[in-house]
Amino acid sequence: MFVYPKKYDVIVVGAGHAGVEAALAAARMGCQTLLISTNLDTISQMSCNPAIGGLAKGHLVREIDALGGEMGKSTDMTGLQFRMLNVKKGPSVWAPRAQCDKKAYQFRMKWICEKQQGLDVKQGQTDLLLHKDRNVAGIQTNLGVRYLGTVVVITTGTFLRGLMHIGSRQQSGGRAGEAAPTNLSDSLKEVGMELGRLKTGTPPRLLRRSIDFSKTEVQPGDEPVPFFTYWKDDLFHVEQSALSMNSKANTEARCYPAGSILATLNRQMPCFITHTTQSTAELIRSNLHKSPMYSGVIEGIGPRYCPSIEDKIVKFPDKERHQIFLEPEGIATDEIYVNGFSTCLPFEVQVELVRTIVGCEDAEIMRPAYAVEYDFAFPTQLHPSLETKVCSNLFLAGQINGTSGYEEAGAQGLMAGINAARRVQGKEPVILRRDQAYIGVLIDDLITKGTVEPYRMFTSRAEYRLILRQDNADLRLSEIGYQIGLLSSRNYQRFLSKQQAIQKELERLEKTRIGGCNLSQTLRRPGIGYRDLPSKDENLSEEIIQQIEISLRYAGYIGRQEIEVGKFKSMEEKKIPTWIDYDSIPSLRTEARQKLTQIRPATLGQASRISGVSPADVSLVMVWMKRGRQRDHGSGTSCERLNTADL
Repeated sequence: MFVYPKKYDVIVVGAGHAGVEAALAAARMGCQTLLISTNLDTISQMSCNPAIGGLAKGHLVREIDALGGEMGKSTDMTGLQFRMLNVKKGPSVWAPRAQCDKKAYQFRMKWICEKQQGLDVKQGQTDLLLHKDRNVAGIQTNLGVRYLGTVVVITTGTFLRGLMHIGSRQQSGGRAGEAAPTNLSDSLKEVGMELGRLKTGTPPRLLRRSIDFSKTEVQPGDEPVPFFTYWKDDLFHVEQSALSMNSKANTEARCYPAGSILATLNRQMPCFITHTTQSTAELIRSNLHKSPMYSGVIEGIGPRYCPSIEDKIVKFPDKERHQIFLEPEGIATDEIYVNGFSTCLPFEVQVELVRTIVGCEDAEIMRPAYAVEYDFAFPTQLHPSLETKVCSNLFLAGQINGTSGYEEAGAQGLMAGINAARRVQGKEPVILRRDQAYIGVLIDDLITKGTVEPYRMFTSRAEYRLILRQDNADLRLSEIGYQIGLLSSRNYQRFLSKQQAIQKELERLEKTRIGGCNLSQTLRRPGIGYRDLPSKDENLSEEIIQQIEISLRYAGYIGRQEIEVGKFKSMEEKKIPTWIDYDSIPSLRTEARQKLTQIRPATLGQASRISGVSPADVSLVMVWMKRGRQRDHGSGTSCERLNTADL
């Protein structure tokens, strides 16, 4: 056995989307950090669709960016098509989405990690947690190497006892071509974690030249490009030296960041829309018994909102066809991702099945589809900081907490990295509220309600979604990012300038009267945009104009939500002391007592959102809190957390 001579502040296990954000955050906040992965060539690999963003997921990415994370910048540098979804609806559900170059994204993230000061990147398969008296002390690899650390963040994705299925064939692994650790699950159980089993899947990849795209509908990108990052100066100035790929393209594509995929192409790549046929449904029905999902071989529960093609045919028998998206995986590969066609049927069935899709009658499969089962930790075992309740200094982030998607993983990784660093530094954790960020909604849903199926973020999960728009994430979160040390001074000053410009122009519009009303009232009229005003500032950027228009047009709705936020905050500020013994509270219903004891909510607001806990139960807890303070003179109260509203 070999103990590595360097002791780390933070050790991050797993270098997927959660692990990278966690490791970068911890290192940038001044901690000596280790990022360890089974294969360093697959850092931030997009195991499924090489796309970032989408409905509600785009909100998460922009929040990661506003706080100082990396996902948005990497997407902008490696995206090959960008679109803003839902623009025909209200601004609360607008959502950016990008199709990325799979390998470019992966290797850019690898390069970012390698050049980050304070971050060591090492290859190794973690087998064991080192711990004593329910306090983590480091990790051990399958080679017997021990790395000691103050805090450990586990971000193992789908790799804990991962088992891949293609028909009746099974293979150990977290994704095709990569082995899965077998002992780490037992190590987590050893420290007191309860694990469950989930399932996800991925569709086949097809050879581009074997597809007849003339039978499909072209889906172009949006111009101007709806980039993710708020800090575009970083892209246009920092990236050039290391990532310049084509000087001629960079010169011609002045609207694209130098070194980006778009600059290399000097254009966006199209995606294509097609659909299944009646033959697809007939073939699936006749082979359903060969699917491990329907034969009972797979025990894990799959994602409700990203179902396999088998599930679609079975659950929607009256639907004549299902939409399929054919999406490129990169500019240097001819692999096409078949979005909407996940399956785990045998390979021979997949060959026939793919050829029932319009335009794919002669398509060749390069990589078969498969399903993967994996262990996850029930997220109600976590504090709001993402630290486990059963073991001190152990944090979990990403799919291990029962989520699906790169964006949900990246958001959790960022917060776990932030709070791991703050734990090392002796500071209180950063907890984002539900009215502050989709990240707050995500984490609160997980730790309060739990999940028994892969959790996916939707705008409908956010009760304050008109306030939590994708366009204003910087206005909501940049102050926090700067205060905790993730957002640079330059970007913070850019945020302040934008904030001041918006406020100044709103005040001018309110004071300037033309005719019988002021310009604010004029701008609220249907069909009137800022550019239509008789008196306007020609120097304002489009993003500032957008904020002004939304602020005025939706002022009434936003005002009502802010009143609701005020009521919400009053409950969130009432913290439940750690000395509360729910078994001692008379008249508390049995279900509420069990749920409250299991989850140990931090606030009355969190307690009120637990399934099975009624308003009457919360009132009893509140009364008991007051009586307890009188008896114990306030002793033993719970640790204060960082009030992000005051940052």
